[in-house]
Amino acid sequence: MLDLPARISDSLLLLIDAQRMLAHLVVDDTQNLVQAGGHLEHYGLSDLEFGVPAGDQIPLLEGMLPLVETPFLIRSMAMPSGRVADIHFFADDGDGTVWVLLLDVTAEWEETRLVQQKAYDMTLLSQREARLISQLEAANQELTRAHSDLAASREALQLTHDRLQLELRDAERYVRAVLPDPLSEPFTVDWRFVPSTELGGDSFGYHWVDSEHLAIYLIDVCGHGVGSALLSVAVADTLRSEALQKTDFRSPAAVLTALNQAYQMERHGELFSTVWYGVYHRATGALRYGSAGHPPAIAVSGSGDATGEARPLQASGACIGISPAARFTEQQCVLQSPARLFVFSDGAYEITRPDGSMLAFSEFTEILTRPVSNGKSELDGLLDFAREAHGPGALEDDFTIIKLAL
Repeated sequence: MLDLPARISDSLLLLIDAQRMLAHLVVDDTQNLVQAGGHLEHYGLSDLEFGVPAGDQIPLLEGMLPLVETPFLIRSMAMPSGRVADIHFFADDGDGTVWVLLLDVTAEWEETRLVQQKAYDMTLLSQREARLISQLEAANQELTRAHSDLAASREALQLTHDRLQLELRDAERYVRAVLPDPLSEPFTVDWRFVPSTELGGDSFGYHWVDSEHLAIYLIDVCGHGVGSALLSVAVADTLRSEALQKTDFRSPAAVLTALNQAYQMERHGELFSTVWYGVYHRATGALRYGSAGHPPAIAVSGSGDATGEARPLQASGACIGISPAARFTEQQCVLQSPARLFVFSDGAYEITRPDGSMLAFSEFTEILTRPVSNGKSELDGLLDFAREAHGPGALEDDFTIIKLAL
């Protein structure tokens, strides 16, 4: 060691004592504590007894004495006070005495612990970052696969949508193709048909049963779409082709009864329909008609040049397909020229206004009695009225109306 003047050595000792809270213990060759001093209370060693074994009072000395080597150092030992100290052991070769010096290193130990903890945290953070990067890469790969699958599904879905749209347009063209042409002789028959979707649930027709009797019919199947449209067209085709065996197509009651037997809902997708069927005898003006749950047709006197008088043609009967035991009747009236007959589905008058209120049937009936302006189609006017009453957007139900003018 450097030979230092006594004043310098003393200054260093005072500095160490002030900064390191120096404390010392002296143990004799019998391992009894014989002396102690310095900042013992700083280390929780203030209640020591001399002349008794040091190891019994100071557990950190247990098994350390006698010294195997000298000097000897134990670093960063936790003390009873909670402080941390470096413990230096020095043996006196002359008499076997051991000096034990305690130097406080709590600040260094705490700093080292913080550095180690920081290094540990950084290691954990690095590991977590690596795991997160791995997870993100896996998620990105999965997302890329999902995006690719979604693009393929979207393309397949678009192809299916385009095909279905094409089929719907073909079906719509077919439905319109089987509708009858307007008549102009010996009286006029015209119609307007606006389905609420591509394929509605309404269909209709009229044809000559024989040279004197004209059958007029309108079918409204519950719901909309392909199923309802197919059934509606099938019923109309049955009537048009008179495909009900042993049925007098000049008798509305017989026709409705036969239809009900042929189109029970359990055999037709749980779909039922309302039907109005009438037969006009042109020689006498007699109209025989029947209803299967359908709105009444309306007869209006006059040709349309002036206000006419409306007469609902009431008839009762169950909807087609609900009960095989249903029975149907028919009514009769005489239409004297000039007169107009209107047959329609409920979509022609069950219209929701923008304020949420419903158009009353009486309002619709009153519209039918109004004079028709010269050069304007009465049916176009009725359709315009329905659209104006409904407001913006498509009508909620199929708009179908047939007009026979005498």
